[in-house]
This record gives sequence, C-alpha cells and structure tokens, in this order.
Amino acid sequence: MPSPSPRGTYHAISQTLRERIAAGAYRDGLPSEAEIGREFGVARTTVRRALRALEESGDIRTVAGVGRRVAEGSGTAPYEQIMADLLEQIRKGDLPAGTRLPSEAALVEKYGVSRGTVRRAVRELETAGHVEARHGVGRFVSSPS
Repeated sequence: MPSPSPRGTYHAISQTLRERIAAGAYRDGLPSEAEIGREFGVARTTVRRALRALEESGDIRTVAGVGRRVAEGSGTAPYEQIMADLLEQIRKGDLPAGTRLPSEAALVEKYGVSRGTVRRAVRELETAGHVEARHGVGRFVSSPS
C-alpha cells in the first residue's frame, strides 16, 4: 500500500494541471482520474479534490458523458458568468421586475454547470439585491429601488 500523500498535495496537482492547461496540453480533454492518480502517485480522492479546485476556479468543466474539458472563456468562474448573464437579462428587460427566475434545473441545463454553481450565482444575486426568494414559490427579480 502506498504511503499517504502530504497535506495539500491536491493543490500541487491542480497547479501542475493548470500550468499544462495554459500551455495547451489538454485540448482534447483531461486524462481520466485513474490516469492522473497513477501519474502523481495519489489516491482518486486526492485527484478529485484537485479537479474540483480547477472546476471551482473555472479552468475546467465537466461535460456529462464526455469527461472534463478545458473551460472556454476569460477565466471567469462559471457562477460569475451566470450572474453576469442574468444581470444582463434583467438590465435589458428580458427579466423584468417581478418575473420568476427559471428553476435551478433549467439553469443547470442551460449553462451546463452543477446545481451548486447555479445556487451560488443566484445567492450572490440575492445578496446584491437583484433577486428575492419567496419561500415555497421561487426566486423573483427584485423591483429597482
């Protein structure tokens, strides 16, 4: 049985993978968790933590049935991209005050992200006062104040 890896190993792995992404090494997608684990000599849970850190920073995204891909875009976190898009819809009037936001499931489908990413985007919009939650009903665009 291999010896346990030191604390924070996943940070080093995610940094190495981030550097490879920047160099264009993974144009066709990232290697599997098992391959990364073998390369770095760590357990799959350590690999998953490293990949989760890359997803949270917006460097990669998971595509159902395909695998992990290098995220396209400016390096902005996915939840920030969703927030910006929803704010733009609010400002343009596509989502006027009082309009119910699409469900989490609909936003997950539209943006191809996890439910947690959608929740964070909507929570940030709530905190900023652009959206209000009505218990048991949904989330609605706030009236401008």
